Amino acid sequence: MRIAEIAECLNAKIFTEFYLDKQVTSACGADLMSDVLSFVKSNTVLLTGLLNPHVIRTAEMIDISCIVFVRGKVPTEELCELAREKGIALLATEISMFEACGILYQKGLPACMEG
Repeated sequence: MRIAEIAECLNAKIFTEFYLDKQVTSACGADLMSDVLSFVKSNTVLLTGLLNPHVIRTAEMIDISCIVFVRGKVPTEELCELAREKGIALLATEISMFEACGILYQKGLPACMEG
C-alpha cells in the first residue's frame, strides 16, 4: 500500500511530503519504542500516540518511512523538522490506534510483527 493511500484510508493530514508514493508492506501500532525496535521490520508504517523525538529516531534506526500519529495528536514543528531531516513521512489522524490498525488491515496491509 502506498503512503498516500494510507493517508486517504485514515483521513489523515500530511505533515511531511516525503515518500508518498512509496509502498509499505506492513503496519504496526505501538507506543513502546522498545517493542518497535524488537519486533518491527523495515518498510513498515508505524501508528503511535507518542509525540516525541524518540519516535522519529526509532523509525530512522529500522527504516520506517512513515509514522501516523493517532487519536488527534498533532506533531510539533520540531518533530516535523526532524522528520524532514530524516526523510520520514508524518501523518496524523483523529482515529484511535485500534481503529486505524483495523482499517489498514481490512484494506490488506498485514501486521509487521515477526514470530
